Amino acid sequence: MISTVSDRRLAWGLGLAGLLPFLGGSIAVWLAPTVWQVSAIYGFTYYSAVILSFLGGVHWGSALQVPRANNARRLILAMVPSLIAWPALLFSPITGLWVLLAGFLLMGGYDVSREGREGFPSWYLWLRCTLTVMVVIFHLAVLWRLAA
Repeated sequence: MISTVSDRRLAWGLGLAGLLPFLGGSIAVWLAPTVWQVSAIYGFTYYSAVILSFLGGVHWGSALQVPRANNARRLILAMVPSLIAWPALLFSPITGLWVLLAGFLLMGGYDVSREGREGFPSWYLWLRCTLTVMVVIFHLAVLWRLAA
């Protein structure tokens, strides 16, 4: 468990840095030349799927690190993000982005649940909430552009 202030700052810094591809992709979808916008949409979608899968890995790691009564359930739920992310890549970009957005909201809901936050420091919940809100905003920006 991360306990030092410098480790927390590093975790926050890395988490916020992980938003940069979402930010860059959503800007490119709006402002880049048309041919680059297509690449930006796919890049944004693929990165989104990777990050959603990573969120499942966080819970997988937590379940393996600390024995708890609900570890079997947590291990099973940790697979859900990957099982949402992979098929999302097979859909059209609009449908895939909606599916990924739903996955982030589902994981955010689990993260704030009593079971989901068990074993994590309180500051981690704030990090996850902040990152989830930002990721949702970026998804909505891209989806808005695709609907235009």
